[in-house]
Amino acid sequence: MQTNFSSEIVDSSPTTQRPRPRIESLTDLVFGLALSIGAIILISKQPANPVDLYRAIAGFGFSFLILIQIWFRFTEVMSVLPIQTTWTRVLNTILLFLVALEPYLFNILPFFLSPPQTFTELYDVTSSIYALDIGAIYGILALFTHILTSEERKLVAPDLVRKYKLSRNLEIVVAIIFLLSAIPQVWVLNVRYTIWASTFFVYRGGSLVRGLRKLRKRRHSR
Repeated sequence: MQTNFSSEIVDSSPTTQRPRPRIESLTDLVFGLALSIGAIILISKQPANPVDLYRAIAGFGFSFLILIQIWFRFTEVMSVLPIQTTWTRVLNTILLFLVALEPYLFNILPFFLSPPQTFTELYDVTSSIYALDIGAIYGILALFTHILTSEERKLVAPDLVRKYKLSRNLEIVVAIIFLLSAIPQVWVLNVRYTIWASTFFVYRGGSLVRGLRKLRKRRHSR
């Protein structure tokens, strides 16, 4: 058995493959708990007026979209990645820890248009750590997706390699956006919110690029 990152393979016998569903179940549990915590906190905070209600819903929606987008990307990649190595398990564990940490960090922040005087050092530090947290998650996703793009391993069909390369590049861009927004004393809190929200359009742009490529292929095939 080889022990390097690219080729350490666990025995493919049915007995050694049985723990894999448990890993997937644990992953779903962690993501489910992270999403549930946001909903529980939303219930525990009774709004004093309609504006507070709108802010609470917007904040929950923002965190929900980030987590669900990560979950979609993670499940898509791991459903195709059949190789279990020591490093992928370690990275998987780190990613789950970072996902579990997300609702704690996010719910410390005063979300959406808080008065400037409430922007304390705690919020600045917390928002920086939150940005590092999400940036690291996308960095790990990009690394997993990069493994799928290796033509030598032949983990995906040749016609899907370009798709996963585009996904990997988008994940790298999103990771860089979050990591840059973590620079302390550079961005105010509301600017960080805007930077984070821009990542949703990065993936939308990626979908448009994939759609244009498919359209071109159809035209050339005619």
